[in-house]
Amino acid sequence: MARYIVKRLVYMFLVFFLLTFILFVLYHLMPANRAYTDARTEIQTMKKLSEEEKATKFDELYLKYQRLYGTDTDNNLILYLRWLGLYPYYDGHYSGIFQGDFGFSYDYNLPVVEVVPVHMRNSFLIGIITEIAVLAITIPLGIKCAVKKNSRFDRFTQFFTLIGFSTPSFIIYIVFIVFFCSILHWFPVSGMKSPGTNYTGWRNVLDVLHHVTLPTICLTFGSLASITRITRASMIDALSLDCIRTARAKGLSEKVVIYSHAWRNALVPMVSIIVGGFFGTISGAMILEQMFGFKGMGLLFLSAMRTADYDMIMFLEVIYTFIGLFSNLVTDLCYGLVDPRVRISK
Repeated sequence: MARYIVKRLVYMFLVFFLLTFILFVLYHLMPANRAYTDARTEIQTMKKLSEEEKATKFDELYLKYQRLYGTDTDNNLILYLRWLGLYPYYDGHYSGIFQGDFGFSYDYNLPVVEVVPVHMRNSFLIGIITEIAVLAITIPLGIKCAVKKNSRFDRFTQFFTLIGFSTPSFIIYIVFIVFFCSILHWFPVSGMKSPGTNYTGWRNVLDVLHHVTLPTICLTFGSLASITRITRASMIDALSLDCIRTARAKGLSEKVVIYSHAWRNALVPMVSIIVGGFFGTISGAMILEQMFGFKGMGLLFLSAMRTADYDMIMFLEVIYTFIGLFSNLVTDLCYGLVDPRVRISK
């Protein structure tokens, strides 16, 4: 197991460097130049200089900021290595990811490492609540549909999940906002806390949960259809296996057959969906966060793209890349735990 994990970690690092290099080159093509912007801003404050003096001074300032930000070259490999902190700047110092310097956000006027944790915490909160709710509903529902295949309950569930599967997510969000916010007035329309309040302790926790509840319900409802249908299909396949017929022939109770034998086999194809869904929610749900004014990773990334906040974009891409690679590792490890036939010891 340890040997396999070490191999996968080496593989993850190689893929990480490859993906981040491609993303770095692509985002470097964006029409955003921090050195030019800062030099232009500073030169505008020098009103006493003539136009000719301003042009000369601008070239000096532009070169100064290029050297400060490490962009005094057009070599993408050197720029990437400087961003990682593996290649020196003009004055010989190193400053990059490996030195803990992830960049500066112009939108928030703060280092990106001080901005992202708050948004990641919000996305993680809604992600963990949604995942627990989805699994608590879809797994028993999918198992019951498989056991009672072609019954009225199964047909009604399939019809209901088909509607949910076919409806765009933003339509679901609008319907829920109208029903729960405008008609019933149970939940606030947007935000993370009540305006004008400064709650602390449990009062603050309850206020945040009150605002998070409706987005969580929307995400849960949007995931019910697909996971319920997948659970049902996996259980139907598992119940038709020879080992299940053998277990029934031995006289085992139906509950033991379903939850001890069939469910273990049905869980294998669902591992990637369960793990991937959780890490996907942590990465952010752009449509939901924008509609509910929810300060999560998706809304932060969308805002950074709109304003060309380059350092913020690259830091978020690093997080997304790491989440994707780590979720694949967790998925493979879970396969080995769920199905002993999947050998990961070599």
